[in-house]
Amino acid sequence: MSAGSSRSLARVSHNQAPRDAEASFLPVDARLVSADRAGTFPEEFYATTNFPTDVRVDGAWLPVGRIEMDVGIVVRRDGDGRPFAVGIPMHAVQVGDHVVIGESGVRVPALDSLAGPGAESFGFMSSGVSTERPKARLVRDVAEAMRAARAQGGKVLFVGGPAIVHSGSAPVLEHLVRDGWIDVLFAGNALAAHDIEAAMFGTSLGMDLAHGGNVRHGHQHHLRAINRIRRAGSIASAVHTGLIPRGIMHACVSMGIPFVLAGSIRDDGPLPDVISDALLAADLMRDLVQGVTVGLIVGTTLHGIATGNMLASSVATFCVDTSAEAVIKLVDRGTHQAVGIVTDCEYFLSELRRAL
Repeated sequence: MSAGSSRSLARVSHNQAPRDAEASFLPVDARLVSADRAGTFPEEFYATTNFPTDVRVDGAWLPVGRIEMDVGIVVRRDGDGRPFAVGIPMHAVQVGDHVVIGESGVRVPALDSLAGPGAESFGFMSSGVSTERPKARLVRDVAEAMRAARAQGGKVLFVGGPAIVHSGSAPVLEHLVRDGWIDVLFAGNALAAHDIEAAMFGTSLGMDLAHGGNVRHGHQHHLRAINRIRRAGSIASAVHTGLIPRGIMHACVSMGIPFVLAGSIRDDGPLPDVISDALLAADLMRDLVQGVTVGLIVGTTLHGIATGNMLASSVATFCVDTSAEAVIKLVDRGTHQAVGIVTDCEYFLSELRRAL
């Protein structure tokens, strides 16, 4: 059942020539159907891309807020009865939500301008990642994008994996945070746990970061670090009491940088700040990507793809990994705007700091 003032398709009579070449069809409003069950869309719901999208309601085109790939569109009204449209994930659907059905009354300008006849510019398995791109030039491009974000009031998001700590690069990322270049951090239990292990014991997975060798009983260090933070109650409490003397997480707390640590089934502990409810973690991430104009994904595949799914196509996205396959996976899953930089995180972060 259509909601609001959705209009049926208007055709020009076969006996009447169209007044101009614009066509035989007039614009129609999007078809809206009330959700009858929480956590599910009605059949034939419109599934979004990450391109800017408009829907037609009450005879006017509305931009869809919080656009990301693989969500639906709900039309709501404000206190004055004016409609607005927003993208929502499947689990957030509530009974009675007015959900956009089908493609009528929906337009995606980027697809119209970029796709050729019979083609579609948004799609999967369409990557063009090369290991032979000039890395120094790409790093300078990242630095320029970050400077532009700062100048224009945009936010820089950093998504990182534990290889940053294992490679000895944590102090570089810490400096980037303290220098104001990072506005949001996404990671898992491992990055934070090994960063805190390094701050407490000087090791990462038991390896001495100064000398490179394994230390006696070093395999226990990350567990002892996690246990201490659990006793403290939170990473912030451990920072404020001096239990964590330095590191990436210390910098985030000290600088007021928001972070989301999304958990997985393999996590040790986990740290008390780790969110083990995947849907809750994703929703918090969705809130924090609003206003992000540059995304850096470094040394993490699963967290990188999860974040890429939430980013609008306008976000300048750079994916750094030693494996070209990790970069290709991100692009092949729809984050078409991602630029792949196939190199190790130590080189990338050191060069980025120099470039900035």
